[in-house]
Formats: sequence, C-alpha cells, structure tokens
Amino acid sequence: MTRPCLLIFGLGYTANALVDHLIDENWEVWGTTRNAPTVDLLAKKSINALLWSDELEIKSVINRSDYILHSIAPTEAGDPVYEKFAEQIISRSKQLSWFGYLSTTSVYGNHDGNWVDEKTPVNPSNSRGRLRLEAENRWASIKNLPLHIFRLAGIYGVNRNPLDKIRSGKAQLISKPGQFFSRIHVEDIARVLKASIDMPNYGSVYNVCDDMPAAQDEVLDYAAKLINYPDLPRVVFEEAKMTPMARSFYSDNKRVKNDLIKREFKLTLKYPDFKSGLSALAGKLY
Repeated sequence: MTRPCLLIFGLGYTANALVDHLIDENWEVWGTTRNAPTVDLLAKKSINALLWSDELEIKSVINRSDYILHSIAPTEAGDPVYEKFAEQIISRSKQLSWFGYLSTTSVYGNHDGNWVDEKTPVNPSNSRGRLRLEAENRWASIKNLPLHIFRLAGIYGVNRNPLDKIRSGKAQLISKPGQFFSRIHVEDIARVLKASIDMPNYGSVYNVCDDMPAAQDEVLDYAAKLINYPDLPRVVFEEAKMTPMARSFYSDNKRVKNDLIKREFKLTLKYPDFKSGLSALAGKLY
C-alpha cells in the first residue's frame, strides 16, 4: 500500500506533537523549516525537512501530498504559505484528503468573561486575531479545498509551561479579577488533529481548548505549589511590567467551549484542565 504523505508548513512545537502520533503508522512526513541546522534534527524523527527557501522542492512535495497542515502565523504582509504556494495548493485541492489550518481563539475578540463556541460571531480586538481571521477567510475561499480550521487556545506542554517560567525566575502573579484565559496541552492538540485526519469533515471549525478556563494567576499559583516554590509576588495588572504584546493578551476576556471536538470525535481529553496537565508535567499525581 502507498504510504500517506503529510506536508507540514512550519514544523514547530505543535506540529511535532502530531508527528509523534504518526510515526508508528508508516506515514511519509515532510516539514518546512527556515533553519538549516534543524534539517538533521528532523531526520532523526524520520521527517523529511524542506528549507523554506527551496520553493521548487516544496511545490514538488505539494503535488504528491495527501494531507497538509499549515501552522505558520500570518504577518502584516499576509499569510506566507498563501502568498507563495496558494496556486500550487489550489491545483492539488481535489486530490487532497485533508487540509488543516491552525488558527487561534483570538478571532473571537473580547466577551467580558462570557462563554464562546464555534457559532459565536468572530470579532477580533487585536492584530493577532485580525490577521488570523483574514488567513482563515482566504483559505476558506478556495473551492474544493478540504479545509479544517482549528482555533487553538493558549498552548502548554513539555518544555513550554508555567513550571519552567517559575523556575526561570521570570514569573509574576498578575491579578486582574474576572479575567479568564483558555488553554490546551499540546498532546491534546495532537490527538484532536489526528482524530480529524481519521474522520475528516470538510469546512469544519473547531475550538481546541480544555474544560477549565482560568485566570493566569490561579494557574501560576497552582504551578508554584506543585514544585514547592516560595510564594510568587502578586502584582496588580495596572502596575505589572509587561511587554506591549503580553499586555495585549489581557484585552480579550472569554471562556471558550470545546463541546464540538468531544462530541464529533468522541474524544476524552487526556488533560481536561490545567491542574491535571501541570501535575503530569511536574511528575505528580492529580
């Protein structure tokens, strides 16, 4: 039998987690990278690396791919994948079994702590959300593209989590009463993507988040207790020292529902809340 071929645009943290679910299923995996040293690292995981600068080779792989995952963030200049490879992808669209686009829940904008789901009108309140929504719409405009959009909440997992931030000495408990963030363990993102690949539903949009939206200071406080770290300093939001980008995250306040991924994929999250996810990362039972 022919091996299924997956092309990943932007083989970073999240996409690598998906690859771990495909290794034992004899997939042919290609992934783009901008860094030449990464090529050898990807080869150790049986991933065929494509340098972003090698457009001809990327186009050749598009022409033989059955599945494509797009995980590169757009910029003010546009969606780099769309700008460079839309024509090639359009010509291949009828042969593709699945096209996944990793977006973000920031497309919903601010809802003052209320719940949102996939039917909630999108209304981004910052440039990140606006650019993601523009990219979603451009891909959705392509006829015959088997598009699946995944709106991801804040991502954490091994080597990228509040425990590491606390250990680095850079964490601060920023207090903003009534502020909610949704988040998702990278392992559960990978499981959702694999479930969608196995059960495609063209044109679908999915929120990918856990069951427990929570304030950032609540999460950090729990993480600190897990590793017996002395009490972190609590800072009022208005007085906190943050970069403009970090502060902009607080402009959106909403709780994101994940009912659709659980219902459609019959999926039980491995880490349904930050407490179970952080406890596992700390090597402790929850």
